[in-house]
Amino acid sequence: MPIKMRPFLLSLLAALLLSAGWIFHFAFFAFFGFVPLLMLESHYRNGLQKSKASLKLFAFLYIAFFLWNLIVTWWVAYASFSGACLAIILNALLMAIVFQFYSAIKNRLNQPWAIWLIIPIWLAWEHGHSVWDLTWTWLTLGNVFAFNSHWIQWYEFTGVSGGSFWILFVNVIVYQNITQHQGLAFWSKPIAKMVAVIVLPVVLSYGIYFSEQRLKDESIKVLVVQPNVDPYNEKFTMDFRSQFLKMLNLVRGKINAETDYLVLPETFITENLNEAAINDCDEVQWFKDSLLQKYPHLKIISGCNSYLLFEKGDQAKPATAREDGRGFYYDVYNSAIQIDSNGVQVYHKSKLVPGVERMPFPALMKPLEKLAIDLGGTMGSLGTQAKRSVLSDSKHHNAIAPVICYESIFADYVTEYIRLDANYIFIITNDGWWDNSPGFVHHLNYAKLRAIENRRQIARCANTGISCFIDEFGEMSAQTNWWKEAVIEKKMQGNKNLTFFSAHGDILSYSASILAICLLFVWLFLRIKQR
Repeated sequence: MPIKMRPFLLSLLAALLLSAGWIFHFAFFAFFGFVPLLMLESHYRNGLQKSKASLKLFAFLYIAFFLWNLIVTWWVAYASFSGACLAIILNALLMAIVFQFYSAIKNRLNQPWAIWLIIPIWLAWEHGHSVWDLTWTWLTLGNVFAFNSHWIQWYEFTGVSGGSFWILFVNVIVYQNITQHQGLAFWSKPIAKMVAVIVLPVVLSYGIYFSEQRLKDESIKVLVVQPNVDPYNEKFTMDFRSQFLKMLNLVRGKINAETDYLVLPETFITENLNEAAINDCDEVQWFKDSLLQKYPHLKIISGCNSYLLFEKGDQAKPATAREDGRGFYYDVYNSAIQIDSNGVQVYHKSKLVPGVERMPFPALMKPLEKLAIDLGGTMGSLGTQAKRSVLSDSKHHNAIAPVICYESIFADYVTEYIRLDANYIFIITNDGWWDNSPGFVHHLNYAKLRAIENRRQIARCANTGISCFIDEFGEMSAQTNWWKEAVIEKKMQGNKNLTFFSAHGDILSYSASILAICLLFVWLFLRIKQR
Protein backbone atom coordinates (compact mmCIF):
# COMPACT_ATOMS: atom_id res chain seq x y z
CA MET A 1 0.00 0.00 0.00
CA PRO A 2 1.44 3.47 -0.89
CA ILE A 3 2.49 5.39 2.23
CA LYS A 4 0.45 8.42 1.09
CA MET A 5 -2.71 6.34 1.12
CA ARG A 6 -2.35 5.17 4.71
CA PRO A 7 -3.31 8.47 6.41
CA PHE A 8 -6.42 8.77 4.25
CA LEU A 9 -7.43 5.19 5.01
CA LEU A 10 -6.93 5.83 8.73
CA SER A 11 -9.19 8.90 8.44
CA LEU A 12 -11.80 6.87 6.61
CA LEU A 13 -11.59 4.02 9.11
CA ALA A 14 -12.05 6.43 12.03
CA ALA A 15 -15.11 7.99 10.40
CA LEU A 16 -16.68 4.60 9.69
CA LEU A 17 -16.07 3.26 13.19
CA LEU A 18 -17.43 6.39 14.86
CA SER A 19 -20.46 6.43 12.57
CA ALA A 20 -21.25 2.73 12.90
CA GLY A 21 -22.58 3.04 16.44
CA TRP A 22 -25.29 5.46 15.30
CA ILE A 23 -25.98 3.64 12.02
CA PHE A 24 -26.19 0.08 13.36
CA HIS A 25 -27.32 1.05 16.89
CA PHE A 26 -24.42 -0.87 18.41
CA ALA A 27 -22.11 1.22 20.59
CA PHE A 28 -19.26 -1.33 20.53
CA PHE A 29 -17.75 0.28 17.39
CA ALA A 30 -17.13 3.54 19.26
CA PHE A 31 -14.53 1.85 21.47
CA PHE A 32 -12.18 1.79 18.46
CA GLY A 33 -13.14 4.98 16.58
CA PHE A 34 -10.38 7.19 18.00
CA VAL A 35 -7.63 4.58 17.58
CA PRO A 36 -6.94 5.50 13.90
CA LEU A 37 -6.86 9.18 14.89
CA LEU A 38 -4.29 8.48 17.62
CA MET A 39 -2.26 6.57 15.02
CA LEU A 40 -2.46 9.54 12.66
CA GLU A 41 -1.32 11.88 15.40
CA SER A 42 1.64 9.67 16.28
CA HIS A 43 2.62 9.26 12.61
CA TYR A 44 2.77 12.97 11.82
CA ARG A 45 4.22 14.20 15.09
CA ASN A 46 7.11 11.77 14.84
CA GLY A 47 7.76 12.01 11.13
CA LEU A 48 7.79 15.41 9.43
CA GLN A 49 8.88 18.95 10.19
CA LYS A 50 6.56 20.56 12.73
CA SER A 51 4.80 23.05 10.44
CA LYS A 52 4.26 20.56 7.65
CA ALA A 53 3.22 17.83 10.11
CA SER A 54 0.62 20.06 11.76
CA LEU A 55 -0.99 20.98 8.46
CA LYS A 56 -1.14 17.41 7.21
CA LEU A 57 -2.45 16.10 10.52
CA PHE A 58 -5.15 18.76 10.59
CA ALA A 59 -6.21 17.93 7.04
CA PHE A 60 -6.68 14.23 7.76
CA LEU A 61 -8.38 14.94 11.10
CA TYR A 62 -10.82 17.19 9.30
CA ILE A 63 -11.57 14.50 6.71
CA ALA A 64 -12.37 12.00 9.47
CA PHE A 65 -14.61 14.36 11.46
CA PHE A 66 -16.32 15.72 8.36
CA LEU A 67 -17.23 12.21 7.17
CA TRP A 68 -18.46 11.25 10.66
CA ASN A 69 -20.71 14.32 10.82
CA LEU A 70 -21.93 13.77 7.26
CA ILE A 71 -22.73 10.07 7.66
CA VAL A 72 -24.62 10.49 10.95
CA THR A 73 -26.35 13.89 10.59
CA TRP A 74 -27.01 14.25 6.84
CA TRP A 75 -30.77 14.19 7.52
CA VAL A 76 -30.66 17.77 8.83
CA ALA A 77 -30.84 18.67 5.12
CA TYR A 78 -34.53 17.70 5.11
CA ALA A 79 -35.17 20.80 7.23
CA SER A 80 -32.55 23.01 5.60
CA PHE A 81 -29.84 22.07 3.10
CA SER A 82 -27.78 25.18 3.85
CA GLY A 83 -28.23 24.65 7.59
CA ALA A 84 -27.02 21.05 7.28
CA CYS A 85 -23.96 22.10 5.29
CA LEU A 86 -23.08 24.74 7.86
CA ALA A 87 -23.57 22.38 10.82
CA ILE A 88 -21.51 19.57 9.28
CA ILE A 89 -18.67 21.80 8.07
CA LEU A 90 -18.35 23.85 11.27
CA ASN A 91 -18.80 20.97 13.69
CA ALA A 92 -16.08 18.97 11.93
CA LEU A 93 -13.82 22.03 11.96
CA LEU A 94 -14.26 22.52 15.71
CA MET A 95 -13.58 18.82 16.37
CA ALA A 96 -10.39 18.95 14.31
CA ILE A 97 -9.21 22.07 16.17
CA VAL A 98 -9.81 20.40 19.56
CA PHE A 99 -7.89 17.26 18.55
CA GLN A 100 -5.10 19.42 17.11
CA PHE A 101 -4.87 21.27 20.44
CA TYR A 102 -4.58 17.93 22.23
CA SER A 103 -1.77 16.93 19.86
CA ALA A 104 0.05 20.23 20.40
CA ILE A 105 0.02 20.07 24.19
CA LYS A 106 0.80 16.34 24.27
CA ASN A 107 3.93 16.91 22.24
CA ARG A 108 4.88 20.08 24.08
CA LEU A 109 4.83 18.12 27.37
CA ASN A 110 6.61 15.17 25.71
CA GLN A 111 5.66 12.71 28.45
CA PRO A 112 4.35 9.14 27.98
CA TRP A 113 1.30 9.89 30.16
CA ALA A 114 0.30 12.88 28.02
CA ILE A 115 -1.66 10.62 25.66
CA TRP A 116 -4.35 10.43 28.37
CA LEU A 117 -5.00 14.16 28.05
CA ILE A 118 -7.33 13.43 25.13
CA ILE A 119 -9.93 12.49 27.77
CA PRO A 120 -10.25 15.79 29.71
CA ILE A 121 -9.73 17.89 26.58
CA TRP A 122 -12.48 16.11 24.64
CA LEU A 123 -14.86 16.09 27.61
CA ALA A 124 -14.28 19.82 28.09
CA TRP A 125 -15.01 20.38 24.41
CA GLU A 126 -18.27 18.43 24.62
CA HIS A 127 -19.34 20.40 27.68
CA GLY A 128 -18.42 23.75 26.18
CA HIS A 129 -20.26 22.84 22.99
CA SER A 130 -23.43 22.25 25.03
CA VAL A 131 -23.57 25.69 26.66
CA TRP A 132 -22.68 28.29 24.02
CA ASP A 133 -24.88 29.73 21.27
CA LEU A 134 -23.54 27.46 18.50
CA THR A 135 -24.39 24.30 20.40
CA TRP A 136 -24.80 21.08 18.42
CA THR A 137 -24.29 18.11 20.71
CA TRP A 138 -25.83 15.35 18.60
CA LEU A 139 -22.48 13.56 18.33
CA THR A 140 -21.52 13.70 21.99
CA LEU A 141 -19.76 10.35 22.31
CA GLY A 142 -21.82 9.14 25.27
CA ASN A 143 -25.03 9.57 23.25
CA VAL A 144 -24.21 6.44 21.25
CA PHE A 145 -25.19 4.28 24.26
CA ALA A 146 -28.80 5.42 23.86
CA PHE A 147 -29.17 2.37 21.63
CA ASN A 148 -27.70 0.04 24.27
CA SER A 149 -29.15 1.57 27.42
CA HIS A 150 -28.72 -1.59 29.53
CA TRP A 151 -24.96 -0.93 29.35
CA ILE A 152 -25.07 2.47 31.05
CA GLN A 153 -27.39 2.32 34.04
CA TRP A 154 -24.57 4.03 35.94
CA TYR A 155 -25.41 7.25 34.04
CA GLU A 156 -27.41 8.05 37.19
CA PHE A 157 -23.99 8.94 38.68
CA THR A 158 -22.05 10.36 35.73
CA GLY A 159 -24.55 11.43 33.10
CA VAL A 160 -23.76 11.08 29.41
CA SER A 161 -20.21 12.40 29.92
CA GLY A 162 -19.47 9.12 31.72
CA GLY A 163 -20.10 7.34 28.43
CA SER A 164 -17.75 9.72 26.62
CA PHE A 165 -15.08 9.08 29.28
CA TRP A 166 -15.53 5.31 28.88
CA ILE A 167 -15.19 5.44 25.09
CA LEU A 168 -12.05 7.59 25.18
CA PHE A 169 -10.47 5.52 27.97
CA VAL A 170 -10.98 2.28 26.02
CA ASN A 171 -9.63 3.86 22.82
CA VAL A 172 -6.39 4.85 24.56
CA ILE A 173 -6.02 1.38 26.08
CA VAL A 174 -6.58 -0.27 22.69
CA TYR A 175 -4.14 2.09 20.96
CA GLN A 176 -1.42 1.46 23.53
CA ASN A 177 -1.82 -2.31 23.32
CA ILE A 178 -1.78 -2.30 19.52
CA THR A 179 1.32 -0.10 19.26
CA GLN A 180 3.29 -1.54 22.16
CA HIS A 181 2.72 -5.25 21.54
CA GLN A 182 3.42 -6.96 18.26
CA GLY A 183 1.57 -10.15 17.31
CA LEU A 184 -0.90 -10.21 20.20
CA ALA A 185 -2.01 -13.70 21.14
CA PHE A 186 -5.74 -14.23 21.67
CA TRP A 187 -5.17 -15.22 25.31
CA SER A 188 -2.79 -12.55 26.56
CA LYS A 189 -2.67 -9.85 29.22
CA PRO A 190 -3.11 -6.94 26.75
CA ILE A 191 -6.22 -8.57 25.26
CA ALA A 192 -7.54 -9.33 28.75
CA LYS A 193 -7.05 -5.70 29.73
CA MET A 194 -8.96 -4.47 26.67
CA VAL A 195 -11.80 -6.90 27.32
CA ALA A 196 -11.94 -5.93 31.00
CA VAL A 197 -12.30 -2.19 30.45
CA ILE A 198 -15.21 -2.86 28.08
CA VAL A 199 -16.97 -5.63 29.99
CA LEU A 200 -16.69 -4.48 33.62
CA PRO A 201 -18.82 -1.30 33.22
CA VAL A 202 -21.44 -3.40 31.41
CA VAL A 203 -21.48 -5.92 34.28
CA LEU A 204 -21.82 -3.04 36.76
CA SER A 205 -24.71 -1.65 34.74
CA TYR A 206 -26.62 -4.93 34.72
CA GLY A 207 -25.97 -5.23 38.46
CA ILE A 208 -27.65 -1.84 38.99
CA TYR A 209 -30.49 -2.77 36.64
CA PHE A 210 -31.38 -5.98 38.47
CA SER A 211 -30.76 -4.72 42.01
CA GLU A 212 -32.34 -1.28 41.98
CA GLN A 213 -35.99 -1.17 43.01
CA ARG A 214 -38.66 -0.09 40.56
CA LEU A 215 -40.63 3.06 41.31
CA LYS A 216 -43.63 2.58 43.58
CA ASP A 217 -44.73 6.17 44.28
CA GLU A 218 -48.26 7.37 43.63
CA SER A 219 -49.10 7.09 39.94
CA ILE A 220 -50.83 9.34 37.44
CA LYS A 221 -52.81 8.34 34.38
CA VAL A 222 -51.45 10.06 31.27
CA LEU A 223 -53.00 10.26 27.80
CA VAL A 224 -50.63 11.20 24.95
CA VAL A 225 -51.99 12.36 21.58
CA GLN A 226 -50.04 12.09 18.33
CA PRO A 227 -52.17 14.18 15.92
CA ASN A 228 -49.91 13.57 12.90
CA VAL A 229 -50.31 16.94 11.19
CA ASP A 230 -47.83 17.49 8.36
CA PRO A 231 -45.51 20.28 9.62
CA TYR A 232 -44.56 21.34 6.09
CA ASN A 233 -47.92 21.45 4.33
CA GLU A 234 -50.66 21.64 6.97
CA LYS A 235 -49.72 22.47 10.53
CA PHE A 236 -49.00 26.18 10.17
CA THR A 237 -51.37 26.88 7.27
CA MET A 238 -54.63 25.12 8.14
CA ASP A 239 -57.11 26.63 10.61
CA PHE A 240 -56.24 25.71 14.20
CA ARG A 241 -59.89 25.04 14.97
CA SER A 242 -59.73 22.10 12.53
CA GLN A 243 -56.69 20.69 14.34
CA PHE A 244 -58.41 21.18 17.69
CA LEU A 245 -61.54 19.33 16.57
CA LYS A 246 -59.35 16.54 15.18
CA MET A 247 -57.72 16.17 18.62
CA LEU A 248 -61.12 16.02 20.34
CA ASN A 249 -62.19 13.28 17.96
CA LEU A 250 -59.01 11.30 18.69
CA VAL A 251 -59.46 11.40 22.48
CA ARG A 252 -63.20 10.70 22.43
CA GLY A 253 -63.87 7.48 24.30
CA LYS A 254 -60.29 7.38 25.66
CA ILE A 255 -60.26 10.31 28.07
CA ASN A 256 -62.27 9.82 31.25
CA ALA A 257 -62.60 10.92 34.87
CA GLU A 258 -59.47 8.94 35.83
CA THR A 259 -57.24 10.74 33.32
CA ASP A 260 -54.84 13.07 35.13
CA TYR A 261 -52.90 14.53 32.20
CA LEU A 262 -53.60 15.06 28.51
CA VAL A 263 -50.35 15.71 26.61
CA LEU A 264 -50.21 17.42 23.20
CA PRO A 265 -47.09 18.01 21.07
CA GLU A 266 -44.82 20.99 20.50
CA THR A 267 -46.59 24.01 18.93
CA PHE A 268 -49.92 22.16 18.93
CA ILE A 269 -51.55 25.58 19.41
CA THR A 270 -50.35 27.35 16.28
CA GLU A 271 -51.94 30.72 17.06
CA ASN A 272 -49.79 33.26 18.92
CA LEU A 273 -51.09 33.59 22.48
CA ASN A 274 -50.71 36.86 24.36
CA GLU A 275 -49.27 35.81 27.72
CA ALA A 276 -50.53 38.95 29.43
CA ALA A 277 -54.11 37.77 28.82
CA ILE A 278 -53.55 34.08 28.22
CA ASN A 279 -56.50 32.93 30.34
CA ASP A 280 -58.85 34.84 28.04
CA CYS A 281 -57.43 33.54 24.72
CA ASP A 282 -60.03 31.76 22.58
CA GLU A 283 -57.80 28.70 22.19
CA VAL A 284 -57.49 28.30 25.96
CA GLN A 285 -61.23 28.74 26.38
CA TRP A 286 -61.88 25.93 23.89
CA PHE A 287 -59.97 23.53 26.12
CA LYS A 288 -61.84 24.72 29.19
CA ASP A 289 -65.27 24.51 27.56
CA SER A 290 -64.77 21.16 25.84
CA LEU A 291 -62.70 19.20 28.40
CA LEU A 292 -62.22 20.92 31.76
CA GLN A 293 -65.91 21.49 32.37
CA LYS A 294 -66.46 17.76 32.10
CA TYR A 295 -63.20 16.69 33.78
CA PRO A 296 -62.33 19.48 36.27
CA HIS A 297 -59.29 17.68 37.74
CA LEU A 298 -57.70 17.20 34.28
CA LYS A 299 -54.42 18.95 33.45
CA ILE A 300 -53.71 19.67 29.76
CA ILE A 301 -50.11 20.18 28.70
CA SER A 302 -49.59 21.51 25.20
CA GLY A 303 -47.01 23.22 23.07
CA CYS A 304 -47.88 26.67 21.72
CA ASN A 305 -46.51 29.88 20.23
CA SER A 306 -46.76 32.82 22.64
CA TYR A 307 -45.57 36.41 22.99
CA LEU A 308 -45.03 39.18 25.54
CA LEU A 309 -45.33 42.92 24.87
CA PHE A 310 -42.96 45.53 26.29
CA GLU A 311 -43.73 49.16 26.94
CA LYS A 312 -42.20 51.89 24.78
CA GLY A 313 -38.74 52.76 26.01
CA ASP A 314 -38.52 49.68 28.23
CA GLN A 315 -34.79 49.28 28.85
CA ALA A 316 -35.28 45.80 30.32
CA LYS A 317 -36.39 44.22 27.05
CA PRO A 318 -34.16 41.31 25.92
CA ALA A 319 -31.88 41.37 22.87
CA THR A 320 -34.30 39.05 21.05
CA ALA A 321 -37.22 41.53 21.23
CA ARG A 322 -38.69 42.65 17.87
CA GLU A 323 -40.24 45.98 16.93
CA ASP A 324 -43.83 46.02 15.69
CA GLY A 325 -43.41 49.16 13.54
CA ARG A 326 -45.15 51.45 16.05
CA GLY A 327 -42.35 51.77 18.55
CA PHE A 328 -43.50 48.82 20.67
CA TYR A 329 -41.41 45.71 21.22
CA TYR A 330 -42.41 42.11 21.79
CA ASP A 331 -40.69 38.78 22.37
CA VAL A 332 -41.90 35.53 20.78
CA TYR A 333 -41.58 32.12 22.45
CA ASN A 334 -41.85 28.44 21.72
CA SER A 335 -43.76 27.54 24.87
CA ALA A 336 -45.29 24.73 26.87
CA ILE A 337 -48.45 25.53 28.81
CA GLN A 338 -50.48 23.71 31.43
CA ILE A 339 -54.21 24.45 31.38
CA ASP A 340 -56.26 23.36 34.38
CA SER A 341 -59.12 24.59 36.52
CA ASN A 342 -56.75 26.99 38.33
CA GLY A 343 -55.59 28.77 35.19
CA VAL A 344 -52.59 28.59 32.86
CA GLN A 345 -48.89 28.05 33.62
CA VAL A 346 -46.26 28.86 30.97
CA TYR A 347 -42.72 27.62 30.30
CA HIS A 348 -40.54 29.06 27.51
CA LYS A 349 -38.27 26.75 25.55
CA SER A 350 -34.75 27.97 26.30
CA LYS A 351 -32.40 25.59 24.50
CA LEU A 352 -33.10 26.82 20.98
CA VAL A 353 -31.90 25.38 17.68
CA PRO A 354 -29.11 27.65 16.33
CA GLY A 355 -30.02 29.29 13.03
CA VAL A 356 -33.63 28.09 13.24
CA GLU A 357 -35.11 29.38 16.48
CA ARG A 358 -32.28 31.66 17.49
CA MET A 359 -29.56 33.62 15.72
CA PRO A 360 -26.35 32.88 17.64
CA PHE A 361 -25.14 35.73 19.87
CA PRO A 362 -28.31 37.81 19.32
CA ALA A 363 -26.92 40.94 20.98
CA LEU A 364 -24.21 41.08 18.27
CA MET A 365 -26.05 39.55 15.31
CA LYS A 366 -29.48 41.16 15.69
CA PRO A 367 -29.43 42.59 12.12
CA LEU A 368 -29.07 39.06 10.69
CA GLU A 369 -31.97 37.38 12.54
CA LYS A 370 -34.20 37.63 9.45
CA LEU A 371 -31.89 35.05 7.86
CA ALA A 372 -33.05 32.42 10.39
CA ILE A 373 -34.45 29.32 8.70
CA ASP A 374 -38.24 29.33 8.51
CA LEU A 375 -39.69 26.01 9.67
CA GLY A 376 -43.24 27.27 10.09
CA GLY A 377 -44.79 29.14 13.00
CA THR A 378 -42.46 31.82 14.31
CA MET A 379 -38.99 32.52 12.96
CA GLY A 380 -36.06 34.70 13.90
CA SER A 381 -34.55 34.77 17.37
CA LEU A 382 -37.05 33.51 19.94
CA GLY A 383 -37.05 34.53 23.56
CA THR A 384 -35.95 32.32 26.45
CA GLN A 385 -36.15 32.29 30.23
CA ALA A 386 -33.08 32.43 32.45
CA LYS A 387 -34.04 29.55 34.75
CA ARG A 388 -35.99 26.33 34.32
CA SER A 389 -39.49 26.10 35.73
CA VAL A 390 -41.91 23.22 36.23
CA LEU A 391 -45.63 22.83 35.63
CA SER A 392 -47.05 22.03 39.02
CA ASP A 393 -50.16 20.49 40.51
CA SER A 394 -50.12 21.62 44.13
CA LYS A 395 -53.18 19.56 45.06
CA HIS A 396 -51.52 16.24 44.25
CA HIS A 397 -47.91 17.42 44.73
CA ASN A 398 -46.92 16.56 41.17
CA ALA A 399 -44.49 18.62 39.11
CA ILE A 400 -43.84 18.11 35.40
CA ALA A 401 -40.57 18.93 33.64
CA PRO A 402 -41.85 20.41 30.33
CA VAL A 403 -38.93 19.52 28.04
CA ILE A 404 -39.45 20.89 24.53
CA CYS A 405 -37.87 19.04 21.58
CA TYR A 406 -34.17 20.02 21.26
CA GLU A 407 -33.86 20.50 25.03
CA SER A 408 -34.11 16.75 25.55
CA ILE A 409 -30.58 16.11 24.23
CA PHE A 410 -28.91 18.17 26.98
CA ALA A 411 -28.16 16.05 30.05
CA ASP A 412 -27.09 18.69 32.56
CA TYR A 413 -29.82 21.06 31.39
CA VAL A 414 -32.62 18.60 32.15
CA THR A 415 -31.35 18.14 35.71
CA GLU A 416 -32.32 21.75 36.39
CA TYR A 417 -35.99 20.76 36.20
CA ILE A 418 -35.41 17.79 38.47
CA ARG A 419 -33.78 19.93 41.15
CA LEU A 420 -37.00 21.97 41.14
CA ASP A 421 -38.82 18.81 42.32
CA ALA A 422 -40.08 17.60 38.94
CA ASN A 423 -41.13 14.00 39.52
CA TYR A 424 -42.09 13.32 35.88
CA ILE A 425 -40.63 14.38 32.53
CA PHE A 426 -42.91 15.19 29.59
CA ILE A 427 -41.11 15.66 26.27
CA ILE A 428 -43.15 17.43 23.61
CA THR A 429 -41.67 17.56 20.14
CA ASN A 430 -42.28 17.83 16.42
CA ASP A 431 -39.85 15.49 14.66
CA GLY A 432 -41.54 15.67 11.26
CA TRP A 433 -39.02 18.20 9.95
CA TRP A 434 -36.54 15.37 9.42
CA ASP A 435 -38.88 13.17 7.39
CA ASN A 436 -38.50 9.39 7.71
CA SER A 437 -34.78 9.48 8.49
CA PRO A 438 -32.43 8.40 11.29
CA GLY A 439 -32.86 11.84 12.88
CA PHE A 440 -36.13 11.18 14.67
CA VAL A 441 -34.91 7.71 15.74
CA HIS A 442 -31.81 9.22 17.37
CA HIS A 443 -33.91 11.89 19.08
CA LEU A 444 -36.32 9.28 20.42
CA ASN A 445 -33.54 7.14 21.89
CA TYR A 446 -31.70 10.08 23.46
CA ALA A 447 -34.74 10.51 25.74
CA LYS A 448 -33.86 7.17 27.34
CA LEU A 449 -30.63 8.70 28.63
CA ARG A 450 -32.55 11.45 30.45
CA ALA A 451 -34.74 8.81 32.11
CA ILE A 452 -31.72 6.86 33.39
CA GLU A 453 -29.74 9.91 34.53
CA ASN A 454 -32.62 11.20 36.64
CA ARG A 455 -34.58 7.97 37.31
CA ARG A 456 -37.71 9.69 36.08
CA GLN A 457 -40.42 8.20 33.89
CA ILE A 458 -41.06 10.04 30.63
CA ALA A 459 -44.12 10.64 28.50
CA ARG A 460 -42.96 11.54 25.00
CA CYS A 461 -45.48 13.26 22.76
CA ALA A 462 -44.49 13.83 19.12
CA ASN A 463 -46.60 15.45 16.44
CA THR A 464 -45.71 12.91 13.75
CA GLY A 465 -43.99 10.21 15.82
CA ILE A 466 -42.65 8.45 17.64
CA SER A 467 -44.62 8.96 20.85
CA CYS A 468 -44.09 6.56 23.73
CA PHE A 469 -43.57 6.08 27.45
CA ILE A 470 -40.10 5.48 28.91
CA ASP A 471 -39.52 4.03 32.35
CA GLU A 472 -36.75 5.01 34.78
CA PHE A 473 -34.41 2.37 33.30
CA GLY A 474 -34.77 3.62 29.73
CA GLU A 475 -37.19 0.94 28.53
CA MET A 476 -39.82 2.13 26.07
CA SER A 477 -43.46 1.04 25.87
CA ALA A 478 -46.55 1.88 23.80
CA GLN A 479 -44.45 3.20 20.90
CA THR A 480 -46.54 4.67 18.11
CA ASN A 481 -45.90 4.21 14.42
CA TRP A 482 -44.18 6.86 12.35
CA TRP A 483 -46.54 9.28 10.58
CA LYS A 484 -49.71 7.75 12.02
CA GLU A 485 -52.44 9.26 14.18
CA ALA A 486 -52.36 7.67 17.62
CA VAL A 487 -53.46 8.00 21.22
CA ILE A 488 -51.60 6.09 23.94
CA GLU A 489 -52.13 5.94 27.70
CA LYS A 490 -50.30 4.63 30.72
CA LYS A 491 -50.16 4.89 34.49
CA MET A 492 -46.83 6.51 35.27
CA GLN A 493 -44.97 6.20 38.57
CA GLY A 494 -43.45 9.33 40.09
CA ASN A 495 -40.12 9.77 41.84
CA LYS A 496 -39.14 12.56 44.22
CA ASN A 497 -35.62 11.26 44.98
CA LEU A 498 -32.58 12.78 43.32
CA THR A 499 -29.89 10.66 41.70
CA PHE A 500 -26.28 11.69 42.25
CA PHE A 501 -26.26 13.21 38.76
CA SER A 502 -29.53 15.08 39.32
CA ALA A 503 -28.34 16.50 42.62
CA HIS A 504 -24.79 17.48 41.67
CA GLY A 505 -24.84 17.93 37.91
CA ASP A 506 -22.15 16.95 35.42
CA ILE A 507 -19.18 16.91 37.81
CA LEU A 508 -17.09 14.90 35.32
CA SER A 509 -17.43 17.62 32.66
CA TYR A 510 -16.89 20.46 35.14
CA SER A 511 -13.66 18.86 36.32
CA ALA A 512 -12.48 18.16 32.78
CA SER A 513 -13.18 21.77 31.80
CA ILE A 514 -11.10 23.12 34.68
CA LEU A 515 -8.25 20.76 33.78
CA ALA A 516 -8.45 21.72 30.08
CA ILE A 517 -8.24 25.43 30.94
CA CYS A 518 -5.18 24.73 33.09
CA LEU A 519 -3.63 22.78 30.21
CA LEU A 520 -4.23 25.74 27.91
CA PHE A 521 -2.30 28.02 30.27
CA VAL A 522 0.49 25.45 30.61
CA TRP A 523 0.74 25.22 26.82
CA LEU A 524 0.91 29.01 26.49
CA PHE A 525 3.54 29.22 29.23
CA LEU A 526 5.73 26.57 27.60
CA ARG A 527 5.49 28.29 24.21
CA ILE A 528 6.48 31.64 25.69
CA LYS A 529 9.29 30.04 27.69
CA GLN A 530 10.68 28.34 24.58
CA ARG A 531 10.72 31.60 22.65
